[in-house]
Amino acid sequence: MAKIYNGIPWFDQDGNTVNAHGACILKEKGRWYLFGEYKTDDENKYIGFSCYSTLDFTNWKFEGLALPPQKDDLLGPDRIGERVKVLKCPKTGKFVMLMHTDDLKYCDPCIGLAVGDSINGEFTFQGPLLYQGKPLKMWDIGTFVDDDGTAYLLTHEGNIYRLSKDYTQAVELIAENIAPGGESPACFKAKGKYFLLFSHKTSWERNDNYYFMADSLYGPWEYKGLFCPKGSLTYNSQCSFVFHYDGEKGRIPVYMGDRWSFPRQASAAALVLLPIEAGESGMEIPQYLEIWSPDTLNTIPAKPEKLLSFRSNVEGESCVIPFHGSRIALFGRTFQEGGYADIDIFNGEGKLVHKTAIDFYSLVPCEGLRYLSPMVPEGDYTLKVTVSGVGGVWYNKKGDRFGSKGCFVELTGWKADVNL
Repeated sequence: MAKIYNGIPWFDQDGNTVNAHGACILKEKGRWYLFGEYKTDDENKYIGFSCYSTLDFTNWKFEGLALPPQKDDLLGPDRIGERVKVLKCPKTGKFVMLMHTDDLKYCDPCIGLAVGDSINGEFTFQGPLLYQGKPLKMWDIGTFVDDDGTAYLLTHEGNIYRLSKDYTQAVELIAENIAPGGESPACFKAKGKYFLLFSHKTSWERNDNYYFMADSLYGPWEYKGLFCPKGSLTYNSQCSFVFHYDGEKGRIPVYMGDRWSFPRQASAAALVLLPIEAGESGMEIPQYLEIWSPDTLNTIPAKPEKLLSFRSNVEGESCVIPFHGSRIALFGRTFQEGGYADIDIFNGEGKLVHKTAIDFYSLVPCEGLRYLSPMVPEGDYTLKVTVSGVGGVWYNKKGDRFGSKGCFVELTGWKADVNL
């Protein structure tokens, strides 16, 4: 049974954090493939698009970099690569990758194109995506494939382009300026209706995302408002993609959103996947689910076995938890004054067996599961949680400050030998 763990780092077969953001996911021969931005913890520039695969959304395999940095051109040194989306073209059988490329100051946007023969192999960069013979100078993108196999490119501000039959060119602008000020577009179809999702522009911060609905991709598009409870900031996430999952309850659309964690995007950022309720009158995600199964739509309770009372903003101060088992879960609270905690697990011989970071910042406070370690051989271990003394802070182009007002770490409990 597939299980989705929301808002916490996932880990691959080597115990490394799944590093895939601004992502998309698609199914090929019974396996799910996740593509995303492969980030670092020290600078925001292009180092590749990652590919991971899974059968159950719990155990992830790192397939490698689907598109590494190029020697020059749009994805060369000191460039940006974001919002990667991958499509399988039914006409050619090839996999087509689209992405936003830019310079480090976000002043030279262009949609890029790459093509691959296999879903988990390395793609070949082709250069800019063309529209009317010229590079398409856009930035935030999404993609959508209709029931008839026709593919569409979505852009910031609400433009929709129909792609050529081989998915390698934009051939028709079918709708434009649907969502002035909107970014991070995503689209899906359900109950004969089209739904188009957007985020507001608040840099790495989360906001209340919104949507439009139409009977046709050509419009007219009707603004419908928020799809998550007001003030939840889309459950502390930003929309990125919507895919469909066939489970026991039928075919359901699944929202995929990012919990950006600037500057520790590689180690501490997480994804949020939630079932969407969609009908002829609209769509909504009525509640946040920490752990749930897309097969049954059942939720899995996550509660600590041992209570903790650790709250500190003193750099280097730590909480040490000896435990026996093959896994440990940490529970705590995120809030506006939260910062980063460094996580280390040592075996009985004092050898470091796992290391990562947890982000305790969120503009909307949230209490619950903060960390679930990768599986290790059963034995005696020590978990050490250390206050880093750092909180995420960033600025937009206007110089507005966003992020944490402190560097607190707050733990409320833990559970060992976890079977969540």
